[in-house]
Amino acid sequence: MKKVIAINGSPRKGWNTDTLLKKALEGAASVGAETEMVYLYDLKFRGCVSCMACKLRKEPRPCRCIQRDDLTAVLDRLHEADAVIMGSPIYFSEVTGELRSFLERFLFQYLNYDDYSKPLSSPKKTAMVYTMNCPEEWFPKVGYHELFQRYENMLKRFFGHCETLYSTETLQVKDYSRYHIASMDGDARKVRHETVFTQDCQKAFELGVRLASKQ
Repeated sequence: MKKVIAINGSPRKGWNTDTLLKKALEGAASVGAETEMVYLYDLKFRGCVSCMACKLRKEPRPCRCIQRDDLTAVLDRLHEADAVIMGSPIYFSEVTGELRSFLERFLFQYLNYDDYSKPLSSPKKTAMVYTMNCPEEWFPKVGYHELFQRYENMLKRFFGHCETLYSTETLQVKDYSRYHIASMDGDARKVRHETVFTQDCQKAFELGVRLASKQ
């Protein structure tokens, strides 16, 4: 049985990123995978502290992060997983700080300073899922295509596979009239949430199916 783990880098449970990741896990489960959701904001951890212990010259080579906190057991499970789906809202043109700190710990342990072209990680399927307020037509001027490609290239380098799914102009609050966000049309966002976001949920489900499939 394949194991698929979703890493949720959003602080908002039940909202857009969480919904898409749950749909992806539903897709994986539909083809028989064992699934797990990890909420980074529920954990106490920090990013890489550059202790270099994972690069020590001793056999067997550690190749693993030796820091001990709430992320330790998660990294152990990810090491054995067949697929990893990471999700984050985009804040100030980047993933959340929690997801970035997670990626430092997840990836640096596998970075091979003897030969950059040969990471110490084993192949696995990965995906990045993004949600954002930004409309897609703004991507060229805000550099989002480059941002998403950078993360995809990085994960492909370490694990050999990565897919990207993004959802734009997402619903931020239930009642727009209560907030100083007049630049957004709350009614239009609700319609989009019921139509376009529903389609994005189906795409996430299909993503989970692909990641959990044998091929």
